[in-house]
Amino acid sequence: MEKINRRTFLSTAAGAVALTSIIGRAAGSAAEGRKLKLGVIGCGWYGMVDAQAALKVGGVEVIGLCDVDSEHLAKSAVEIEKLQGTRPQTFKLYEDLLKMPGLEIVIIATPPHWHALQFIAALERGLDIYCEKPLAYDIREGRAMVDAAKKSGRIVQIGFQRRQAAAVVEARKYLQEGNAGRIVCAEAQIHYTAGLKDPTPQAPPLSLDWDLWCGPGPKISYSPQVGHFAWRVEKTSGQGHLVDWGIHLVDATRWILGETTPRTVTAAGGIYYFKDKITTPDVLTAHFEFEKCPFTWRHRIWGATEYSPEVSNGIFFYGEKETVFVTDNKWIVIPKGKGKEHKVNETKSDAGKLHMADFLDAVRSRKQPSCQIEDAYQSTATVKLAMIAYDTGAKIAWDAASEQIVGNTAAGGLLKRDYRAPWRHPWRG
Repeated sequence: MEKINRRTFLSTAAGAVALTSIIGRAAGSAAEGRKLKLGVIGCGWYGMVDAQAALKVGGVEVIGLCDVDSEHLAKSAVEIEKLQGTRPQTFKLYEDLLKMPGLEIVIIATPPHWHALQFIAALERGLDIYCEKPLAYDIREGRAMVDAAKKSGRIVQIGFQRRQAAAVVEARKYLQEGNAGRIVCAEAQIHYTAGLKDPTPQAPPLSLDWDLWCGPGPKISYSPQVGHFAWRVEKTSGQGHLVDWGIHLVDATRWILGETTPRTVTAAGGIYYFKDKITTPDVLTAHFEFEKCPFTWRHRIWGATEYSPEVSNGIFFYGEKETVFVTDNKWIVIPKGKGKEHKVNETKSDAGKLHMADFLDAVRSRKQPSCQIEDAYQSTATVKLAMIAYDTGAKIAWDAASEQIVGNTAAGGLLKRDYRAPWRHPWRG
């Protein structure tokens, strides 16, 4: 394989310089002014990853943490104090954190069934927001969040970090310049071994308010498999591998192709290996018909031995002239014709830190960051339509103008999930 040619090297170097400048701008503006006051809602895992990224960029002080698990709160407060020298206040209720004097930014990293209410409440307090993906649990929540963000005029960044990954940025430029010719179709996959926990219903830990954790979603029986971290493959909260992790590659594909939402979606799969242990498919194929070309997603999460593990996490773009494969730290050009060497472009970047730097730079400059909320809504709607297609066993036709599923009342009813009392769904359409 040819590791890299001169033209690609120059492109790679330019891309790296451009991305590094994001951090430089954020650090520079931070050095010139005071520290921005930041709060974190949901600090079990990725909320702390995001908070640490913000502290690495610099120019922020974490003044508040919120979580419904008191053990999470205590551990996170100690960790933040070690990193910044001051101990943040801790809260069980996000409403109390949002009332903190001086608070300017909030990171939302709770499970997605909580995003909409916390996001809109933060906007109502006049705060700028970094919210993890997916944007929302259901499509109607997402629309309510988009409308609220546009009305507020606040700075919003959604956690599609791969938009900052140098490999994705460079592959996008290469493809959009037409080097591979017209893209006829695209395919993506993330195959991995899911680490399951005990699915036996049991009493929740004493530190965890399980009723509040379930919140506006249905109150289900607690087990370690539906609680912290493992909720990602639980239907009532994370909605499965495509919605949780695959959405990163769906978003990157849409961004590279310049697409919005698909016209039609089909999906098929099931729970074949983890039957009675999880509630979302461990094998799934979804096919999306976008305006420019079709796109197919596949996953298996039960630990199959891969024939080509080096491509088990990434996207293929099949063009008329050549094929391009892109993953987190590498993109490969596969020319047509026998005997032609693959052109391997290896490039590493701290996408999470870059994405946070982009957000903090936007907060200071008051210019919207790279992943704006309408775009995040479109990626979230795309994967949610696939799960609706899977749940109904039907081909879904999506009218993007009216944001309706055409000709299928049952499927249309899944665009919005009723909230559990006393919480109220924010969509009023």
